[in-house]
Formats: sequence, C-alpha cells, structure tokens
Amino acid sequence: MKLVLIFVLFIKLSSASLLEISSFEADFTQTITDEKNKILKYNGHLFASKPNNASWNYISPIKKQVYISRYEATVVEPEIEQVIIRRISSEFDFFSLVQKAKKVSKNNYVTVYNSTKYNIEINKGVVESISYLDQFENRVKIVFSKQKQNH
Repeated sequence: MKLVLIFVLFIKLSSASLLEISSFEADFTQTITDEKNKILKYNGHLFASKPNNASWNYISPIKKQVYISRYEATVVEPEIEQVIIRRISSEFDFFSLVQKAKKVSKNNYVTVYNSTKYNIEINKGVVESISYLDQFENRVKIVFSKQKQNH
C-alpha cells in the first residue's frame, strides 16, 4: 500500500509549474532513501494525461505497471501473477497542483499537498525532478529524462 500511495503522489505531480500542460511523458529514476540511508532505486517510464490518468511502467529492478485514474490505482505485478486494485480516497489533480507551485529560486518550485512539501525542479519549462519526504520519513526523489509535454 505504501508504494501505491507514493506512486499516486509521483504521478499527480508530473507537470511543469505555470504552464498549460495536458500530458507528460518521461523515463524516470525513483530513489527512496530511508532513515538509515538505505536506498531503493527504480527505473521506468511514465505517461500522464489530463484529467487524472497515469501509467507508471517499472522496468527495474522488477517489472511492474501502475495505472492511476481519477479515484483508482491498479498495480499489475506479472512476476508474482498479482493485480491489486485500490480506491484512492480523494481526487488529486497533479496538473493544477504543480501549476500552483511557488518559485523559490531560478529553477526550483515548492508546493504543499496534505501537509507534504514537494520540491519541483524545472529547467527550460520542463520538469526535471520532484522530491519530498513521505509519511514514513523516507526521502523520495524522482528524476525525469527524455521528457515530452503535450505530446
């Protein structure tokens, strides 16, 4: 369940501030660092589109697909032949959330959702990374590459 919540938040934040974005696609590296500095690293591909749809395709270290719609998350784990479908407690519009982020320095923006502060790095109008401290005190950072907006 922890990963599903993290995925939902990541997906919902994948757009650039102050821009009109209707879709975002990119490769990503997701790093989760716990309080003992143990690091988990995932790689994959993300596609998100308005209003609230996203697909996270994890490639390594394991294959997994996470599909997000307005109020539902579906996690497909082919290696263990399992599918999990979860209701999302509230709608979370990541495109408008990021558009509301406040600029704090040249390429850095900050926004808050449910008492969690998200740091968003934007370079030349394109989201480069998103980082935050999750509800378990893990430091989470997603770095994007090969980004396509409104594609």
